[in-house]
Amino acid sequence: MLHSLHPFFRSGSAVLFCLLASLALSAQSVIGSGALSGMVTDVTGAGIVGATVKVRRVNSGFERTATTEASGSYRLENLQPGEYLVSAVSTGFSVVSQQVTLEANSRVANFTLRPGSLTENVSVIATEIAATPEELQRIPGSVEVLDRQTLDIARPFTFNEALRKFTGVYVRDEEGLGLRPSISIRGLDPNRSAKVLLLEDGVPLGHAPYGDTDAYYHPPIERYSGIEILKGSGQIANGPNTLGGLLNYITPTPPTDGVHGSLTLIGGSRHYFNGYGSIGTSFGEGAGRTGVLFDYLYKRGEGARENMFSKLNDVLVKSVTSLNRDATQTLSFKGNYYGEDSNITYSGLTEAEFAANPRFNPFRNDFFYGDRWGASMLYTNAINSRAVFTTAVYGAHFKRDWWRQSSNSDQRPNRRGNNGCNGLAELNTLCGNEGRLRGYDTFGIDPRLKLSSRAGETDLGFRWHREEQNRVQLNNDRLGPNGRGGMASEDNGRKNSAVSGYLQHRFLFRKLALTPGVRIEHVNIERTNRLVTPNVTGKTNVTQVIPGFGVSLSPTDNVTIFAGVHRGFAPPRPADIISGTGGVVELEPELSWNYEAGLRSLPMKGLRLDAAFFRLDYQNQIVPANLSGGVGATLTSAGETLHQGVEFAGRVDFGTLVDSPHNFYVRTAYTWIPVAEYRGTRFSNVSGFATTRITGKRLIYAPEQLLNLNFGYSHPKGLDALLEYVYVGQQFGDDLNTVASSANGQRGLLPAYGLWNATVNYRIGGFERFAPTVFLTTKNLGDETYIADRRRGIMPGMPRLVQAGVKFRF
Repeated sequence: MLHSLHPFFRSGSAVLFCLLASLALSAQSVIGSGALSGMVTDVTGAGIVGATVKVRRVNSGFERTATTEASGSYRLENLQPGEYLVSAVSTGFSVVSQQVTLEANSRVANFTLRPGSLTENVSVIATEIAATPEELQRIPGSVEVLDRQTLDIARPFTFNEALRKFTGVYVRDEEGLGLRPSISIRGLDPNRSAKVLLLEDGVPLGHAPYGDTDAYYHPPIERYSGIEILKGSGQIANGPNTLGGLLNYITPTPPTDGVHGSLTLIGGSRHYFNGYGSIGTSFGEGAGRTGVLFDYLYKRGEGARENMFSKLNDVLVKSVTSLNRDATQTLSFKGNYYGEDSNITYSGLTEAEFAANPRFNPFRNDFFYGDRWGASMLYTNAINSRAVFTTAVYGAHFKRDWWRQSSNSDQRPNRRGNNGCNGLAELNTLCGNEGRLRGYDTFGIDPRLKLSSRAGETDLGFRWHREEQNRVQLNNDRLGPNGRGGMASEDNGRKNSAVSGYLQHRFLFRKLALTPGVRIEHVNIERTNRLVTPNVTGKTNVTQVIPGFGVSLSPTDNVTIFAGVHRGFAPPRPADIISGTGGVVELEPELSWNYEAGLRSLPMKGLRLDAAFFRLDYQNQIVPANLSGGVGATLTSAGETLHQGVEFAGRVDFGTLVDSPHNFYVRTAYTWIPVAEYRGTRFSNVSGFATTRITGKRLIYAPEQLLNLNFGYSHPKGLDALLEYVYVGQQFGDDLNTVASSANGQRGLLPAYGLWNATVNYRIGGFERFAPTVFLTTKNLGDETYIADRRRGIMPGMPRLVQAGVKFRF
């Protein structure tokens, strides 16, 4: 399977050797170790003797434990600087965990244990999938976490780069800036991330998760402290989309003591600048104690082609308030704003243009303007030691206008009216443009209850969700290429109102957990065509039962074997199921049966190995005849597809294996999907080939192999170095599996490619506050030119990027 990867390693092997050799020569004696100490008490403040405190270094097999003394105190010494997950437990009490950043000094972490089996930080229950190691152990499915430390060491330029570290995930570039990533999980169509459920702190992130799942808005990576991915039967606790998997983006938590913050400044090639600041504090005691956080990001830079430039602003405000003395009731608020002003084209290149200049872009007057305001409130109440109630209320407004001179490579240039638009020579003088103007409003309420007993745990919840879309298209043939008006060719409103509920019970035995569950979705769908007089409105509804069952077995504390099956579901969009005349199209929701089995393990200190087998039996896939899904696209319940493969993730920390502060480590995420094909009676969606049978053909944009391989080194003085290799196997751009490129660039093979990225971070010691970290990173080290997309013509990937920056923490 891996023979095809070898050519891409040659360009990086010398770099890897030189990097590791230089780092080995710079390795010095052990200095700068840290210590962790604190108290473990009960709710009355009395010390708990004999409690076990365990520290586990994030993304490593390193573990160490301590037992509290008679006073409840503990101390752990000779710990390397880094991120640690620290947990405390005692017989008859809950497990309490917290994440700690340890520098080359002492750090205090105190714990308050409560009777029962619930965690202390009840607000985490509603925002994270795997809040504690114990919770992770019981999840009946594939789950992975990227933490802040991993992100900081890699310095990802875009979300695309970060998500490639997960198994089973393929992210297709478009403009090179990661503004609208197309995310695929386990071979599903990546277009606009439509088959993936996106959450932020457990709350739907998409601008219309029921009615328009195409992700034209995606937050920047800098907003988040971690990312979780869940691909198994546990998905049914969320929805509506349960087809391939969900991504949960985790925002930072306000500090619990003192004033803390950071400032990051980055500059680089292609006129790149990134300024990010974060500051937080806490105040008050007991009931009313509040932590607040404010983040701001300004980011700009050039895209992968000429005449492409983007500027964006991102603001996050977050607070957590304790409503009673022992913090069993909390109220959290989060507000954010995202603003984008981008000179970004929608169209790719023809084959001839790409051959002449892969960075060419004739559409210099394509502009995207986006504004999103979002807010949510989360109430959590640990009613007693065995019951936690949470309620999330959320809402968002998203407005985006995309003015473009071309919709795809077959409309070059737009011929609007009789103004003499006769070719590319007149593209920026006489030719017009079109405006895709969209507005989205979403609102929802999501109460949940978690119950625990000796027999097991029960999770149940209910959600009411409403969203509205206003969609207008203006065709301009009189105001020139920069016009902002025209004649309406589309004007419609779309509404979705959904009620859903789920119930899961986890039967707990000594080492075994069985988790049956069910989710029910009922969606009311409405579409109004305002382009005609009188307006025409069509309505329909969809109801679907989504069952799931999972099992997890933990024969030891460091091994979990899991298996599961669940129903995959995605509702049809209003435009798919209701015509412009108000008629209802015979279109079923997208359905699949998803199976998986695998294991998560820490077989020895310093070694982590995870693996999974998956099978997605897609029974009813909705496929647009126009694959870009634009105006006029027709859709059908096109039948069956099959996705089957294996995933493997591993990490070895040699420093942990030999108890050395100098840590060489290797991290890998590998996905092999040998089966990703059309099944049943399937015919091509390519124009002119409607009677050509494609059963057994490879699915479009489903690479057979994906690899993310990291070689890293951490020095106790504060040096972190990372060399990353990213491999993406070949793909087909059309369902006929055409190899030769078509003249318009939209059909043909996308050859495999491999990229090297390198990053060096150095934490400068000797500072009590404002401790700086300087870093240098290079993306696409070999400056490879590759095809990232063909849907609307050829889109090249980003060329080599070099960036340098500094981060201050206080």
